[in-house]
Amino acid sequence: MISRRSLALTLAVAVLSRPALAASGGGSALKMLDPDNDGTVDLAEAKKAAADLFAKLDPDHDGTLDIRELRGRLTAKELAKADPDHDGTLTLDEYLAVVEQRFKAADPDNDGTLDAKELKSRAGRALLRLLK
Repeated sequence: MISRRSLALTLAVAVLSRPALAASGGGSALKMLDPDNDGTVDLAEAKKAAADLFAKLDPDHDGTLDIRELRGRLTAKELAKADPDHDGTLTLDEYLAVVEQRFKAADPDNDGTLDAKELKSRAGRALLRLLK
């Protein structure tokens, strides 16, 4: 049986080894994703962040991400839904399509931008998993 201390240590190591996820609040995410410092993230900024991350997650440089390379950003079911050619991987275009879908879901006022409050929503957090 795992002790509470051991579990707490394991969780702390996991969080500290993934600093972007440790700082996943809407405000800090906004600062990371908002290069023009206008206080919002637009779709182009989200896609730029996603494309940069895609390149980092593709260590074999084959132009696709499989479930292992996605590192929990999508479940197997979400990957299957986002994979129109059913090859078990996502190309950059397929990945960006998921980003766009999640961006739109996080933008209930349809103003084309996400503020800190929208990024903290359930849909906003789902988008952030694809950007960090």
